[in-house]
Amino acid sequence: MKRHSRSLGFLLYQSFYAPMIFVKSVWKQLVVLAAMFGWGAGVFSYFEHLAPLDALLASVSTITTIGLYVPNGGNFTDLNRTEAALLIVMILVSVGAAASVLQGTVNTVVNGDLARGEAEKRLIKRMKNHVIIFGYQHLGRYVADKLGELGVDYVVVTHDPATYEALTKRKVLAVLEHENRPIVALKEAGIDSATTLIAAHEKDPENMLITLSARRLKPDIRIISVVHDEQLLDTAKNAGSDVTIPSSVSVGHLLALSAVTRDLVGVVFSEKVGTKEIAQFSVFKASKLIGRKLQDLTEFAHVIGIVRGGELIQNVFDPELRIKEDDTLLVFGDPAGLHELEREAEAV
Repeated sequence: MKRHSRSLGFLLYQSFYAPMIFVKSVWKQLVVLAAMFGWGAGVFSYFEHLAPLDALLASVSTITTIGLYVPNGGNFTDLNRTEAALLIVMILVSVGAAASVLQGTVNTVVNGDLARGEAEKRLIKRMKNHVIIFGYQHLGRYVADKLGELGVDYVVVTHDPATYEALTKRKVLAVLEHENRPIVALKEAGIDSATTLIAAHEKDPENMLITLSARRLKPDIRIISVVHDEQLLDTAKNAGSDVTIPSSVSVGHLLALSAVTRDLVGVVFSEKVGTKEIAQFSVFKASKLIGRKLQDLTEFAHVIGIVRGGELIQNVFDPELRIKEDDTLLVFGDPAGLHELEREAEAV
């Protein structure tokens, strides 16, 4: 619903600003055209002795090439030389101004680039407590998709013009960073009202630079940074990252633990407690765990939930709670301990 509302707002702003942007981009040319209409009316009024309204109509028809009026009956050889020179100037200037207006029309009405940009700025200014995603071609697109599913507002900052164009066409709020100017891009992305920055660029130096810039602009913003080179973990932290996630290490742990624990459902990376695994497995009929209390399992891992009869039992701290056949245990602990627990439960 929030994404639909944002798209609708984007369209409303774009339709509102498109005419304004068009006039703003071609107002000088429009003034020149209006001046040429007056110029021609003055020429026809003076040399052809036409009434003011008739002279203006003759000027408009000449400039627009409609041809309702031809001076001197179409006999150019006998046309007053001064009148001819003034009409030549009028036609040349008018054609140039009209061509410029046509180009501005194509740029602002057909492509809508300026109107889209203005709509983006207005919508971003209205956002509060949103997330800024830096980098979209690597991990950023998955972050954006998930935030969209959760109904969290976000703005994407990218270096790539093609990515920016594709995002804006999809009505995704995005900012194009020009010439490695992260501070300008972050300001355009509304960092003053943002709560979190996720640095998900495929290059570590770029993530470091955006982290430093964000911390400088808003010291209290929460920064989550991906690090591709494990040796740069401390550097990322020193740059100001609150949460540093090593991409290659995370994937490596996930793959290795998946090979050891069949029922892996998640991995927790914490600087305080180390790498922990979350797993689930069923208690079969022959399991030795049936009838045992949850506290008996603490030597292996911590039970954080039990699914029984299709429902999640949440009061796992009940000392009288015992494991039953067909229970599904959700456990948290070291990979080795979970593997032993699986063996004890005869789940493997």
